[in-house]
Amino acid sequence: MSDTSRPSRRAVLAATAGLTAALTVPTAARAAAPGEDRRLRTLISGMTLREKVGQLFVMRVYGHSATAPDQADIDANLKEIGVRTAAELIAKYRVGGIIYFTWAHNTRDPYQIADLSAGIQQASLDQPRGLPVLIATDQEHGAVCRVGKPATLFPGAMAIGAGRSRTDARTLGRISGAELRAMGINQDYSPDADVNVNPANPIIGVRSFGADPEAVAALVAAEVKGYQESRVAATAKHFPGHGDTAVDSHTGFPVITHSRELWEKLDAVPFRDAIAAGIDSIMTAHIQFPALDDSGDPATLSPRILSGILRGELGYDGVVITDSLGMEGVRTKYGDDRVPVLALKAGVDQLLNPPSLDVAWNAVLQAVQDGELTESRLDESILRILRLKARLGLLHDPHTDRTRIEHTVGTKAHLATADKIAERTTTLLVNEDRTLPLDSRTAPRLLVVGADPDSPSGTTGPPTGVLAAALTELGFTATALSTGTSPSAATIAKAVTAAQDADGVIVATYNVVPGSAQQTLVEHLLTVGSPLVALAVRNPYDVAQLPAVKACLASYGWTDVEVRAAARVIAGRVAPRGRLPVPVQRADDPTQVLYPIGHGLTY
Repeated sequence: MSDTSRPSRRAVLAATAGLTAALTVPTAARAAAPGEDRRLRTLISGMTLREKVGQLFVMRVYGHSATAPDQADIDANLKEIGVRTAAELIAKYRVGGIIYFTWAHNTRDPYQIADLSAGIQQASLDQPRGLPVLIATDQEHGAVCRVGKPATLFPGAMAIGAGRSRTDARTLGRISGAELRAMGINQDYSPDADVNVNPANPIIGVRSFGADPEAVAALVAAEVKGYQESRVAATAKHFPGHGDTAVDSHTGFPVITHSRELWEKLDAVPFRDAIAAGIDSIMTAHIQFPALDDSGDPATLSPRILSGILRGELGYDGVVITDSLGMEGVRTKYGDDRVPVLALKAGVDQLLNPPSLDVAWNAVLQAVQDGELTESRLDESILRILRLKARLGLLHDPHTDRTRIEHTVGTKAHLATADKIAERTTTLLVNEDRTLPLDSRTAPRLLVVGADPDSPSGTTGPPTGVLAAALTELGFTATALSTGTSPSAATIAKAVTAAQDADGVIVATYNVVPGSAQQTLVEHLLTVGSPLVALAVRNPYDVAQLPAVKACLASYGWTDVEVRAAARVIAGRVAPRGRLPVPVQRADDPTQVLYPIGHGLTY
């Protein structure tokens, strides 16, 4: 069949209009509407092979505009992708999805994001048999966030885990989803469904809701429901579970040593609940899991794990998307030309961000032409992708209405809700001698020192500055002195000198390890004699390394909303309500628990 004989874009949208209304109402089962697949299969039958291959890819692209990015972004696109703009990317490869990154200059402000989204959709619809695009990003909140202020930023997953409220998790999904949708983003790679049971996990950690599989599952399902309410596809990740790794799959190839029985009781639980909640997409992990597949292949490329367990045993028939194909964990064993083909053979539907789109795209095309992959296998994945696009209403109306931004993104009501949720997450771990709360009448002058990690996208930062400003607004006179994550002896001495003129000191800690300079800083500050409060701004495990500190809190993150909430707790404006969602082991004997799941003080 020639291209000119295939249905037009107007005919495509008209053919699906009837089914869209039935698909945009989220349901737990996400059941197909009568006649849905028949109509979608008609669309697929009218696609060329090259168009089908394109639908499987979700790709990065540099620039704030689909057609007129800055010259530096044009140069980056030419170097990495061989095109100048997002519009050219779509025209050449007919990709079914685009992923936004801050570093790719996609997310400057809400109106720009909406215009970029609109330009991408128009560029795709202008192609012969053009289909709408799934526009995605990693908006986990907390440590991983691509769209920043003035959008509403919520506490991260482990903080939500400390709050233990399914209502808050669902509210987060609903509000975050509504704001993303207003900017034309219709797929979010969140929530993280990993059960973080390894304190040394370098890549998950606070991105997880916690270490209790049932609690994690409940919050995952609640957040999924919230995103569904706003017609944004949520994505549970990283299947079959990335919570017990000591290696970052971005830079290495982690191995999970859990038994099959432990996997059933631990890692699988949140994914089961996500599926029951009607999760739209599930992201794979680039990890070895010998108990599930002893071939040595990463889960992303494992038919046993994806087709056998995820689809067969768990009964999931939604979209399966890979984690980024540029990560080392999936590139260790096979070349970049083999990875996308093997992923599709394993049961994947969407291929995310390959290092070279040209290599990956042509490898899939060649695999079909050589008979290694059948065109019908591609059709299976495209059907799932089109079902998702239909459920989101994109086949009926993919356009972005930028007028919604003013009344949706970063509204006073949304920001106030985020603040209230954050107040329910701050966890008081230690409070000897009633050190907290601090009183501005008896301790008016405060010094805020400590680590200032790079702020997640779009937050004001640095955390010591945000904390000092928040405490000043609460009636103290607070001064910030950033000492970093590895303070030198001179920096420590400067902090001790400054502390001698303060009535109290707050030290922000960030992943303290034995014998570290952060530990030394705290020890020296304790000699001053003023009340000292430690605030762990990432992992709550820091408290085990600070045994002499009489007051210690955990915020589980260093975004503004988390730090400001901690300030209100320190000042006694709100009582601490968070409870540990992970256990904290003793520093001198990691086999013993210092503070169990559920520990948390109040006043």
